[in-house]
Amino acid sequence: MTLPSGLYQWLKWLCVIVLPALATFIVVISKIWGWSDLGTMIAQTITALATFLGTILCISNYNYYKKEGSS
Repeated sequence: MTLPSGLYQWLKWLCVIVLPALATFIVVISKIWGWSDLGTMIAQTITALATFLGTILCISNYNYYKKEGSS
């Protein structure tokens, strides 16, 4: 499985920048507003999603370079 370059770059940006920043933002805001349990659950869900997408990206990257090496 390899992803198209544009999709790969977009997902990489999402996993490396956006999702961790969003999880941190939610944790901080939830503590300010007194929603600590809800904020923690949401941040953990976002972190799990980022981990899942990161795994898919690593597999795609591995397959891309494996295919490039066999050419």
